[in-house]
Formats: sequence, C-alpha cells, structure tokens
Amino acid sequence: MFNVSATLNVSRLLSNPKLCLPHLSVKSFDNLPIPFEIPGHDGVQIKGVVIDKDNCFAKDRDDKVWPAYSETWKRLTETYPAEHLLIVSNSAGTNDDTNYEQASKLEKDTGVTVLRHPTKKPGCHNEIRSYFKKQGITKASEIVVIGDRLFTDMLMANMMGSWGIWLSEGVELSQKVFPKFERNLYNRLVTLKKTPTKPPTPSLK
Repeated sequence: MFNVSATLNVSRLLSNPKLCLPHLSVKSFDNLPIPFEIPGHDGVQIKGVVIDKDNCFAKDRDDKVWPAYSETWKRLTETYPAEHLLIVSNSAGTNDDTNYEQASKLEKDTGVTVLRHPTKKPGCHNEIRSYFKKQGITKASEIVVIGDRLFTDMLMANMMGSWGIWLSEGVELSQKVFPKFERNLYNRLVTLKKTPTKPPTPSLK
C-alpha cells in the first residue's frame, strides 16, 4: 500500500540526508550484536528494541522467524524482557491489517508485541515512545531501531533521537527500486567518501 508518511517525511532528507543513516550496519539479522552495542558509544545502555518484520527477521510477506535466524531470535528474547521488544511493521499492525489478524498471529507465534499504528513508519515514532514509556523506558537514547530500510526505519530512529541498526541485505537482497536507491545513497554518503557522513548522535540526557 502507498506509504503517505514516508512520502511526506522523506523530504527532510533533501536538506539533511544524514537523517537516513544508521549508527551501525550489519548484513543480516543473524549478524546483530546481542546485547546491543553502538561502536564508539561505550556509555550507551539499550533497554528498548524496535524490530522491523519484512526482510528483517522474516521473509517478505511471511509472519514467522526465518529459520536461519532462530538462534539469534532466541538469544534476543532471552537477553531482553518481552515487554522491552516491539515489532513495528508497515504491514502487520497497520490499517492494511484487517482486524489486526496478522498482528495477532505474529504475537502468538513470536511472543512479542506488535505495535498497532494507523500512521506508517517513519511517522509512528510517538506511538513507539508511548509504548516504551509504559514499560519505564523514558529516554529515546535507550531505544534501538532495527530494520532494512533507510527511508523508513533509519529515518524514524533519527527522528526519535534513538539509535539505528541497518540490515544492509536482510533475508534476501531486494532488487526493488527504492531499496536499491537507498543502498546507492548509503555508498555515496558513507562508503565512497573520504570523510563519511555520520548520523545524528542521540542525546544521552
């Protein structure tokens, strides 16, 4: 479905492209450093974890943990309390999810809450903050967002003042137009520059 939120918010990148950049990039979900650490920021304590679904821990349009990631998923759920994990998808839990049937099934299968949000990423950051505040996580800098998209997941992380971990390939390397464009942009801003562009650093206060 058309993502109005992404279309409106991506205009921020015209004047500030670093807003879409991650604080850490790994190839896929099974390469995540658990418990989470942000290179160069030893004082960071991650308490809340936002996890994208499609092409992250699950294959596109599938609602179960990808078999190759089962050990990583187990380590994640053993390291962080269930209420400190939150699945935020632009499919499950949105208005496209009739009666939230997909979200309910995903919760049953994974044991992790799926955010219900009428506004798609990156515009649902207020709902995410509200959820974590109820769990006693009041600082945005205590939250990390994990996802495979720069223009939704990483943009949202930076808009929140949180940390972002980008899965540069995910379950499978997407050949769709926007993911390819995002990878090219990342290369131009980070990989190919003598002085790489860096994302904003969240305030630890």
